[in-house]
Amino acid sequence: MIVAITKADKPEFDAKKIRERLLEHEIIVEALSGEVQDVEVSAKTGAGLDDLIEKILLQAELLELRANPDRAAEGTVIEAKLDKGKGPLATVLVTRGTLRAGDVLVVGTQSGRVRAMLDDKGRQVKEAPPSLPVEVLGIGGVPHAGDTLTVVENEQRAREVAGYRQEKATERRTATAPASLDTMFSALAAKESVIEYPVVVKADVQGSAEAIVNALHKISNEEIKVRVLHSGVGAITESDVTLAHSAGAPIVGFNVRPNAKAREMVERHKVRMKYFDVIYHLTDDIRQEMAGQWGPEAIETVVGRAEVKEVFPAGKKDKAAGLLVTEGHITKGIHARLTRADVIVSQTTIASLRRFKDDVPEVRAGLECGVVLADTNDVKPGDMLEVFEVEMRERTL
Repeated sequence: MIVAITKADKPEFDAKKIRERLLEHEIIVEALSGEVQDVEVSAKTGAGLDDLIEKILLQAELLELRANPDRAAEGTVIEAKLDKGKGPLATVLVTRGTLRAGDVLVVGTQSGRVRAMLDDKGRQVKEAPPSLPVEVLGIGGVPHAGDTLTVVENEQRAREVAGYRQEKATERRTATAPASLDTMFSALAAKESVIEYPVVVKADVQGSAEAIVNALHKISNEEIKVRVLHSGVGAITESDVTLAHSAGAPIVGFNVRPNAKAREMVERHKVRMKYFDVIYHLTDDIRQEMAGQWGPEAIETVVGRAEVKEVFPAGKKDKAAGLLVTEGHITKGIHARLTRADVIVSQTTIASLRRFKDDVPEVRAGLECGVVLADTNDVKPGDMLEVFEVEMRERTL
């Protein structure tokens, strides 16, 4: 094990305190007369990164870590996501063998064929030997972080293995009938067996989805436990809404939004939606709900949507977006979120609103306008802007 102590550039950085905290987990670093190497690093300034690489290489040499490159490849999924143009993408670290373009593979419950591989600089590569991380295109769906990638002899074998794993995963997910929120509290009051809190989780990347599921399982207790009916990556879809509606469960969206058809189903079936961009806010909200501590809830009301048609400079640093308002209206100063393929790019506000060269307070559907978004310049043609009002409302069962 090598411990990287991060954010060394921060004024409040205290490596000594971190080393002492590691003792709670029985990890004794060399500075405290232990055997575990540690290094202070900063991704922002680059400090300590060369030292970290040197210690990794030294550790690998001492442990005689070797891999055979002349065999069918195996690897581990580090991160996975759904890209609008490229489809499912998985960042894979090859652990043994050599992964080549055209290889047929199985990853968790997914299968596919390597269409292309990109290195960390975005350059296309034909082969990935052991220890090389690559982004793999060609998988049938988004795998889970931590899944093992295995190259198999043909596509039929890959489909058989993936299909079998999918059946087992479905059996585990549907083993017991979930409870709705109302029946959960009534059963809890009657002091019956362990009550389940059902939830559907969707996130922007697989790593976030995995972290959320793990965090939710940790807040379970002897009386109530969280049951994740489904977790996935990308926009909230009709199947997510159908599953949540049938189980009486809320949908938790982390940096994602529902697509157009899913929005219609949410409104029709009155499915509860929860949107977050910070994991501990998410777990705090679920924990309070499970404990029956119904504090004020932020109710969002979407008042308008617009499509980004073009982007152009505005001043020395800012970018302005030329919009076509497609629904409702947009007003200056209102809350907004910018989405790309229904994945949230940024949460912001409308800093400036213009029509032609004039500042205007409001622009309605069917009209074009120009906006400058507060605290963000990551905007591209084709992005969607959703503007909303927030009302704090007391929650009741």
